[in-house]
Amino acid sequence: QVQLTVSGGGSVAAGGSLTLSCQASGDTVATSGMAWFRQFPGKGREGTAGITTDGETGYTTPVKGRFIITRDTAKNTLFLKMNDLQPRDTAMYFCAVETTRCSGSDCYNWWGRWYYVRGQGTQVTVSS
Repeated sequence: QVQLTVSGGGSVAAGGSLTLSCQASGDTVATSGMAWFRQFPGKGREGTAGITTDGETGYTTPVKGRFIITRDTAKNTLFLKMNDLQPRDTAMYFCAVETTRCSGSDCYNWWGRWYYVRGQGTQVTVSS
């Protein structure tokens, strides 16, 4: 079972930046599509940024031009660089692995793909 360890969240003023990291077990980052999801208070998890094994990236509209998803396959780590953060970005951020088979409450369909969203997540809080 893939293990995903997320770090890098915190509190920042509007306009600031943060970089999230997701350390995956095995060679997951190199062999699987990956994504970041976020969960707003009282809401379900939403796809935010994704990257395929070919390096294609996709973003949800509210973060386009501000967030950048990258990966380091040698370190098996996924990143999310978040620039120009706004209070509306305040959420819990989770790392996700693309999967062809998924069932249960941790499975989400986004960007035409299924993702298994797991791990403890990291809180990002943006103050105005």
